[in-house]
Amino acid sequence: MTKFLFSSILIAGLFAVAACHKHEDDGTDYDYHAHIHSPNTDAKHVGDTLQIEVEFESHTGETVHNVEIKIYNKADGTVVYTKPDEAHVHETSGLYEFNDTFILSNANGIDAHTDWVLQARVWGHEGTEGEVIETVEFHVHP
Repeated sequence: MTKFLFSSILIAGLFAVAACHKHEDDGTDYDYHAHIHSPNTDAKHVGDTLQIEVEFESHTGETVHNVEIKIYNKADGTVVYTKPDEAHVHETSGLYEFNDTFILSNANGIDAHTDWVLQARVWGHEGTEGEVIETVEFHVHP
């Protein structure tokens, strides 16, 4: 019986070591920030190529676990862009840089004379621990 109990504890320990390190609300100070370098609040035009540059950072050097960038219509909340495809980036350096482009076109759901929000969100491993959301609003002309 003792060998069985010892083996069970050993196997459980091996599974715990193999899993992604979780903070599980242990008071970790992520001090996350989402620095939106582009786009800015300047007016845009239908047909423009929007440069998206966001730096997700833990100012305490913790792992950047999850990130999301989305663009949505300010008036009705319609989402036209969501990246990355997998939110769990698990960047252990504490810095994750995201770069992409998005064409402001009718085919992509963008109409003239509309207001848009780019939202950058970063959060920890469990739930929404350490969550930070930053936004930039811009108007699209014809």
